[in-house]
Amino acid sequence: MGKRYPDLQPDQIAFIGQQHLYFVGTAAPGTRVNLSPKGMDSLRILGPTRILWLNLTGSGNETAAHLALDPRITLMWCSFTTRPLILRAYGTARAIHHGDADWPELKAQLPDQPGARQIIDVRINLVQSSCGFAVPFMDFREDRPVLQNWAKDKGPDGLRDYWANRNRETIDGIATGIEANL
Repeated sequence: MGKRYPDLQPDQIAFIGQQHLYFVGTAAPGTRVNLSPKGMDSLRILGPTRILWLNLTGSGNETAAHLALDPRITLMWCSFTTRPLILRAYGTARAIHHGDADWPELKAQLPDQPGARQIIDVRINLVQSSCGFAVPFMDFREDRPVLQNWAKDKGPDGLRDYWANRNRETIDGIATGIEANL
């Protein structure tokens, strides 16, 4: 049986810091549910009820669009090593774009990653832990350099072109707000 907490506990914060992979779930009315894996050095815990993560450029931009219509979000981590644990943080979030007033302050909290598209600011209202007994053992080898290399090769102008041509709408035709970055 899972346990519930009003916020992240110190041992859960330590657990998150050890994970190389996390998942983000969002949905808006009338849209498909989006579940996206995230990795690399892209997440910071600012306190027991607040997490920032850097939304890097990818083929889709579902999260930003969903949050504009329905701010609900779930983050999930699961252990692939010796400690069986699944941890979910439920809450609300908003997407901060390059042109937003709080971009510089929040970006200073995060690593410098090429292709940074948005910052997602999560406010947690429930944390749930569960056993993770069915999660397989897996070994981490290394982060893939492909996304970083791709973003570096595109450069700032190429990224803006990519956002304009590939990240303006979700798969359901919902505007993503990426125009703020152009």
